[in-house]
Amino acid sequence: MRPAIALQYLLPHRLLSRLALYAARWRWRPWKDALIGTVVRRFGVDMSEAAQSDPHAYPNFAAFFTRALKTGARVPDPDPRALLMPADGRISQLGRIESGRIFQAKGQSYTAAELLGDETAAAPFADGRFATVYLSPRDYHRVHMPWTGALRETLHMPGRIFSVAPFAVQAIPRLFARNERLVCHFDADFGPLCVVMVGAVLVSGVETVWSGVEIPNYASHPIRKDWRGKGIVVERYAEMARFNYGSTVIVLLPQGVRLDASLAAAQQVRLGQRLGSA
Repeated sequence: MRPAIALQYLLPHRLLSRLALYAARWRWRPWKDALIGTVVRRFGVDMSEAAQSDPHAYPNFAAFFTRALKTGARVPDPDPRALLMPADGRISQLGRIESGRIFQAKGQSYTAAELLGDETAAAPFADGRFATVYLSPRDYHRVHMPWTGALRETLHMPGRIFSVAPFAVQAIPRLFARNERLVCHFDADFGPLCVVMVGAVLVSGVETVWSGVEIPNYASHPIRKDWRGKGIVVERYAEMARFNYGSTVIVLLPQGVRLDASLAAAQQVRLGQRLGSA
């Protein structure tokens, strides 16, 4: 086993992620300016797209990392029947869910039931489609709706917090089904729609537009919340959630929804571009 992979099993993931949480929220100017400047330079962050283009104007690193885009920096596909890419990033994998199994990387797969933590909830996606998008530190870290949906339920699944960088995805079996994650179930006009916010080492938070911070705290058991009857409808292209630091979002779609044929693994993508058609 490569040393980098062995470390993924040995590192105190939750301790490191809690330390990252405090570091990201520390407002001491020399610290936050140095941290923001390092990320901007190392990862080539394009600040001209941000609503606040001055990296030193953010009160802390967390505010910089979850920065808003300026109006017009991203626009949704003009076809009203187009499902939209939920985030900036790189496609890790996408395609057909084969008899309930989702392809992770060469030689690696996991089941939709493992990912969603629920056999019944996974059943409608058994022969559907999926798209896994990796958000690197340079990307915009807000996740938007691929399609209009009424929020039905969320499930906060406890787990490990492995890195979701490509080297880990290729080597760690069932990584996305093992990491801490927030599973968001929606009812769309074509059927069920599921968006999974997958945590990762140093990801110090997942929050949603309907309930605020969901992670941390880290879960010791599954936490299910029923949102039916609450009237929470998130429109196509509207923001639904955000990450602190880079991670991965997975979209599950039922049979009958098509993915765009031009998309492929390892392709760079942008929020709002065509993901498929309903």
